[in-house]
Amino acid sequence: MTPAELIRLTALEMAEGLRNKTFSSVELTRAHFARIHEVDGTAEAGIHAFLHLNETEALRVAAEVDELRAGSQADTLHPYAGVPIAVKDNIVTIGQPTTAASKMLEGWMSPYDATVVRKIREAKLPILGKTNMDEFAMGSTTEHSAFGTTRNPWDLGRTPGGSGGGSAAAVAAFMAPWALGSDTGGSIREPAAFTGTVGTKPTYGSVSRYGLIAMASSLDQIGPATRTTADAAALHELIGGHDQKDATSLQTSWDGLLAAAQRRDLSGLRIGVLSELQGPGFSDGMRRRVDQILEMLGEAGAEVITVDAPHMRYALPAYYLIMPSEVSSNMARYDGLRYGNRVVPPGDATVSEVMAASRAAGFGDEVKRRIILGTYALSAGYVDAYYGSAQRVRTLVQRDFTKAFERVDVILTPTAPTVAVPIGEQLSDPMSMYLNDVLTIPANLAGIPAVSIPGGLAEHDMPLGLQFQGPPRAEETVYRAAGAVEHLLEQDFGAPFYTRAPELTPAIIAEGEHA
Repeated sequence: MTPAELIRLTALEMAEGLRNKTFSSVELTRAHFARIHEVDGTAEAGIHAFLHLNETEALRVAAEVDELRAGSQADTLHPYAGVPIAVKDNIVTIGQPTTAASKMLEGWMSPYDATVVRKIREAKLPILGKTNMDEFAMGSTTEHSAFGTTRNPWDLGRTPGGSGGGSAAAVAAFMAPWALGSDTGGSIREPAAFTGTVGTKPTYGSVSRYGLIAMASSLDQIGPATRTTADAAALHELIGGHDQKDATSLQTSWDGLLAAAQRRDLSGLRIGVLSELQGPGFSDGMRRRVDQILEMLGEAGAEVITVDAPHMRYALPAYYLIMPSEVSSNMARYDGLRYGNRVVPPGDATVSEVMAASRAAGFGDEVKRRIILGTYALSAGYVDAYYGSAQRVRTLVQRDFTKAFERVDVILTPTAPTVAVPIGEQLSDPMSMYLNDVLTIPANLAGIPAVSIPGGLAEHDMPLGLQFQGPPRAEETVYRAAGAVEHLLEQDFGAPFYTRAPELTPAIIAEGEHA
């Protein structure tokens, strides 16, 4: 197979080809680096999905896998050994910088691996590098990176969503078969929707957060970014499970996820549609496409049921009190003295002046905005009125989900109310960026699993996402629904959706044209 053909396989197809010795891991890894060098470019010209490349180590791991597979130890290898992977830059890794796309951590090298990184190393997945993101995961466009904007492979003039736009763009542009991301309010799922890929936010606590640079600790969750539901389920099985180093980790096994994603059976599945999330703010193309899909699901044997969630309308304001409050707490450590890069003002500077100068230089505007919001919400006299009230609303949202799941197996919504926005459109209007999270935030508040898959094209021939949400620990049901609908839509599209991704060449990248 040619390098161009290799990189367009799914991760599971790559794993099968490696096991059958159709190609080697070194060939596969080199093909991906060739693609990265061809189209990723820089912040000035290119997709700019990666902040750091790990070429030497990745090729060494790939060569080790090939050697083991050729010898007597082939049976000891993990089924996915040799399949390359990318990692979001807020997940710590030994031997590579971990910056969270912030000047505050520029050049920082972690002395330890995150648990999910340890697991992919043990499985011998070559790590291609670290992907771009909104600074400290604060943003929905990947324009808030201190090291430049990532572009959407479907339209270089649009954002890939955020905060994990780098991971999603790398997968969509065939620079990586799969990647790790983190999701605090939609940071895996929204980029998946905007780039025509698949993204999963697991049940809170089902994947270890040890080694994830915290944004909002009660909301953060690591999950997979892939091109197919089956790939997402396979990676989820690999990274999931209990971890003693994470106090919030669940005692749960995830061995049946891939089988569930491959069932392709919709008969008898009860799919809920939230009446509260179908009003103003949704684009016409989005509404039309979702209505078409709901009709297809009914014809395929699923039972479509409208469910009520009266407190869901308050999820967005509750989130934007809880999240900044936890941000304020987590960012306090970055003072230029104990953590983070230090800036010393001229003269005989005091400790407080060093802290102020370090934070002023190290944090971007969006991080500062959320720190100020959270500090105010936690201040004396306001903590119960704001933060306490938001936590009570969070409980009401969780109860709405519990009641809804008594009637349905999964809840289906669009992943975002619109398609990807043009670069620059939301920089001057942060409120519009916050409002775009209205459909993804509830799952984080409730701690439930959610998967976004491509649902087709809407305005400007851009991808739209379909989001499936299920009860806590009901990943098998969510993957079953997502995989079956993905298969149904493949028949409608005539091919897997990711094969429809526009062609990218160095010439197109240089001109910045819509591919």
